[in-house]
Formats: sequence, structure tokens, C-alpha cells
Amino acid sequence: MRALYDLAAPAKLNLFLHVTGRRADGYHLLQSVFRLIDWCDTLHLELRGTGVISRSDVVDLGLPADDLSVRAARLLQQASGTRQGVHITLDKQVPWGAGLGGGSSDAATTLLGLNRLWGLNWPRARLAALALQLGADVPFFIAGHNAWVEGIGEQITPIELAPARYVVLKPPVAIPTNIIFSSPLLQRNTPPAIVASFLADPGGFGRNDLQPCATSHSSQVQDALDMLAVAFRASRMSGSGSAVFAEVGLMPDAELSDTMQRLLATVPAGWTMRQCDGLAVHPLQGWAAD
Repeated sequence: MRALYDLAAPAKLNLFLHVTGRRADGYHLLQSVFRLIDWCDTLHLELRGTGVISRSDVVDLGLPADDLSVRAARLLQQASGTRQGVHITLDKQVPWGAGLGGGSSDAATTLLGLNRLWGLNWPRARLAALALQLGADVPFFIAGHNAWVEGIGEQITPIELAPARYVVLKPPVAIPTNIIFSSPLLQRNTPPAIVASFLADPGGFGRNDLQPCATSHSSQVQDALDMLAVAFRASRMSGSGSAVFAEVGLMPDAELSDTMQRLLATVPAGWTMRQCDGLAVHPLQGWAAD
């Protein structure tokens, strides 16, 4: 096996996100439901026998050369002791700085792909433990299921979610996560919830505790929320922003298309809008043994 092509790295939505506390080491304790969606980056992995790890991009978006996919490859190379390398080609479609987990998903797909390309055959739990060193969201993408997520992102409980469609709107602003979590507006004492409460009302449950911090930092986030709320009656920010989304439920295709066209006419230049379907599982979910 010399190469693996067209490996999907799907984005996620936080259907809600509560901050329930803060650990002594400064990490925030969260509760959330992570939903996989069919907005994907695509990675190609080509084997390099020399041990060299490199990356090129289909479109130059100014991403750092040492991004999460490269860091993931280097971490797995070091942890496994392999002398093999890889050249990564990234077709970046999920916007960065969006709260959609694009970089974390790229890292997870890199780990899953290299586990096969390098013939390591690590089980999922071993990959997930390594993934946590790259970021709190990466283990979720390794797990491969929609999930109830707690702690700092390492406590992952798979849940079944009904099929759903979403409209996602991303303004140009990218808000550094550290700004959100250091904001004086951030509430860190939301009472812990239980899975049954969410499942009783998936569309209306909870809120995103990071949203007031983001809207205070950038009016673009509030503008995006307002646009989707007018068009679809409700909207919410994903992660730490700046992307926002609305669930469009069972809206007929013709009505949804008309609404999207009207909305597109009001969306400023440089903004990104996309209709997405929820995924039941990660496209590479079977690439590591449980």
C-alpha cells in the first residue's frame, strides 16, 4: 500500500454547549452533544519510506505548515517508532476559526489513515489516547459516533440522533478560543444535565454558553445569528464560533431552496453558507478496531 486517497474529515456541530465548571489546572469542564455533518475536508496520504512528513494544500489558504494534521502524523510516528513517513495533501473545505472542528477532524483522519497506511493496526482506544494530546475535540472524531461529550472533551458517550438537516453560516471573523474562555461574560456554573433531558427535546435543549462572549467580541456573529433566526426561527453558534447554524427539520425541499435563495441575497460578500445533513457515523468509523 503506497497511498490512500479521498479520506473524509467531517465537521461537527455543537447542538448545545454548557460550561459546568473549571478544573484547578484552568481547563474548563463542558457538556455538549457533538453532531457529525457532511461538510468535509479531504486528505490524501502518500507513503514516504524516508520518514519525512510533509504537507501541501490543494488551495493555498495560508494555513501553517505545522498544522494539526502534520502534528498528528509526527506524534503517531514518534509514539509507534515507525521509520515510515507521509506526504499529506489537504483539500480544505471546512472553514477554520469556525467552531466546526475542522482542524481536529483533519488530525483524526490523519491518525486513522496512517494507522492503516503504516500497518500499525492500533485499536481505537490507543489512537484516542494519543489524539487527546492534539486537542480536546480530536478523540471525538476518532470515536466516530455522534456523542454526548463531557469533561474537557475526553468523556465520550455515543448517542443515536435522528436524521436532520442544517443551514450553517460562517462570517469571515475568526475568534481565538483563548479570547472566548477568558471573557468576563463567560458563565462557568451551568448545572450539569443528563442525556435523557436532551433526548426529550433535541432541537430546543440548552444553549451555547460561549455565544455571549463571541457576540460581544464580534458583531458579525450576532448578525449571522439574526439572519438565520429570521429565516428559520431559531439559530445557535457552534463551539467557540464564529459559525452559526439552524436546524431546518422537515421543511420541504422547494421551500428550503426558496428560503436559502432569499437568504443568500442578504449574506454579505466573503461569508460562507452551506446546507448540511447530519451523519450517523464518521466515514472512516470502521478504520480502527474497538
